Amino acid sequence: MPEPASLDASPDYDAKAERRAAAHRRRRAALDDRKRSFLRMVSHELRTPLNAVIGFSEILSRELYGPLGAPQYREYAEIVHDSGLKLLKLVNQIVEIARLEGHVTDLDLAPEGLDEAIEDVVEQYKTESAQRQVTVTVPGVGTLPTVMADSRGLRTLLGNLLQNAIHHSPAGGEVCIYAQALPGGLVEIALVDQGPGVEPEELPRLLRPFEQGGTTLTRTSEGAGLGLPIVDLLSRAMGGGLRLTSRPGAGLTAQVTLAEA
Repeated sequence: MPEPASLDASPDYDAKAERRAAAHRRRRAALDDRKRSFLRMVSHELRTPLNAVIGFSEILSRELYGPLGAPQYREYAEIVHDSGLKLLKLVNQIVEIARLEGHVTDLDLAPEGLDEAIEDVVEQYKTESAQRQVTVTVPGVGTLPTVMADSRGLRTLLGNLLQNAIHHSPAGGEVCIYAQALPGGLVEIALVDQGPGVEPEELPRLLRPFEQGGTTLTRTSEGAGLGLPIVDLLSRAMGGGLRLTSRPGAGLTAQVTLAEA
C-alpha cells in the first residue's frame, strides 16, 4: 500500500503557505508605512515650532529691527537660540534612532568618494574644532577609496564620529581620520582622538541609546549619548559595522567598515 503524500509536499499546502507569507508581507509593509507616517508627523510637529524659536531668537539676539534696550535681553535671546539648536539636534537624533531601529529608513546605496564626504564633514565642524583648538588631519587625502553607502547616511555617520572626537579632545589636541582599502572588498574608516580614553568594559555601553559610560569621556560632555549608537545602526544598515577601541589615557579609536565600490 503506497504511503500517503507528505502534507508539506502537497500543492494545497504550498499554496496556503504562500498566501500566509504574502499576507504577512502585506501586514509588515502596512506597519512600516504607519511607522514612516508617524515619524514624519512627529518630526514635523516638533521641528516646526523649534525652527520658529530658533529663527525669532536669532533676530532678537542680532537686534535686526533695532536695539532691545537692556543688554540682558540680547544675552537671554542668545541663550534661547542656543538652547533651541541643542533641542533641535536632540529631536533629529531621536527621530533618526527611531527610523533605524524600526528599519524604516530608506537608504540608497551608491558609490561615494570618501575624499568628498570627509571634506564636507570637516568643513561642517571647522568652526567647532577651531573653538576647541583641535586640529583635524586626514592623511592620504586626495587618494582615499570609494565606498558603497547612502550619501546622507555616510555624512551623518562621519559627522557624529568627528563631533564626538572633537568634543573629547583636549585643547591643542589632534583628531586623525584614516581610510584604507582592506582585503575582501572592504574599506576601513578610522577616527582617532587624543581624549582621556575609556575603560574597555565601558565601550559596549557607549553603543546603547541614551546610555553613557561612567568616565570623564562621557560624563563631562553634553548630549544624550545618541551619536555613537546612530553610527553603529547606520553602519550596519549600510552592510558594515563599527568597532571601538580605547583605554584610559590613550584616547578613543572608532573604526567603521563598509563595502568598497
